[in-house]
Formats: sequence, C-alpha cells, structure tokens
Amino acid sequence: MTPASTQPKTYTVDDIYNLPEGQRAELIDGRIYDMAPPKRIHQKLINRLSQTITNYIDLKQGTCEVYPAPFAVFLNKDSKNYVEPDISVICDKDKLDDQGCNGAPDWIIEIVSPSTQQMDYGIKLFKYRTAGVREYWIVNPITQTVNVYDFEQEKATCQYSFHEDIPVCIYHELVIQVAKLLK
Repeated sequence: MTPASTQPKTYTVDDIYNLPEGQRAELIDGRIYDMAPPKRIHQKLINRLSQTITNYIDLKQGTCEVYPAPFAVFLNKDSKNYVEPDISVICDKDKLDDQGCNGAPDWIIEIVSPSTQQMDYGIKLFKYRTAGVREYWIVNPITQTVNVYDFEQEKATCQYSFHEDIPVCIYHELVIQVAKLLK
C-alpha cells in the first residue's frame, strides 16, 4: 500500500477575499503569502516615493497613475496571482478597473523588510519580470540600497545607495535620491 500523495492546495483570489478582516496576504501561483504590518520607515518611503513620482507625472502632464499599497494587482489576469506592490505605476488605463490593475504595471517598487527579503529579491523578481513589468525597484532601508531592474532594456541590475542619484528607466528625465526624501 502506498501513502496518498499530499498535494499542496492551490488557492485562488476568492481565498484572498475570504480572509478575515484586516488580514493581508498575496497570492503567487496559487500559494498564499501572509503580509506583516509595515514599519514606519516603510510607510514613509512609500509616501515620499509616491509623492515624488506623482509630482513628476503631473509636471510633465503624463497619463500614468501611481497607486501605493494596498492596491490589488492581478499580474497574469488569472485567479492564482494577486499581489499588492508597495508602489505601482500604471500607464495603460485599460488595465485599471474598480478592483485594481489587471496585468503588469509599468513600474513596481517594493520596500524591503526583514520578513519580505526572500519574496522581494527572489519570488517577486522572477514573477514581475515574467509578467511584463518594465521596471522594478527594490528599496532596502536596512542596507540603504536600491536595486534597479530595467526589464524593458534587459540591462544588468544596478545597485545604488540612498545617497546616489537614481535614474528612472521609464522616465528618462526623472532622477531620485532616496536620502533627500527622508530628510
């Protein structure tokens, strides 16, 4: 007699929506990942980066929209992938509806915390690249570094310190120095 195989359960977006009130989680390839409450520096970075990007888009009379978390992104337009990037920049308004973004945002920024490092540098990096995200930033307040991935140009990863000017790939005139945002 052979033991029954224990197949892990595949979850869907319905399972995310049925979580208890206040519990946040993401869904990647049918697997649920719980999200811990963010620290103050995390929220400050989201606020300041979102504000800087929005101000730039408004100044240039651009049409892209900036959405800080919590904001639903259905990466693959399926029921097995649901993420809440810290910041999503979406330029194709046809991807937006009342539920969130259906498909890959143009630019995603994740702020690293000790509990999310493996997700941000591994699972999400792969998932965002294969879903069609054009640019991905991993902002790490612990090491005070920003990893920039230009998936559109297939360029190698660039790592910057918070004190360096960081060029934005999808906006050639926008440069961000994270240290200045935290003053």
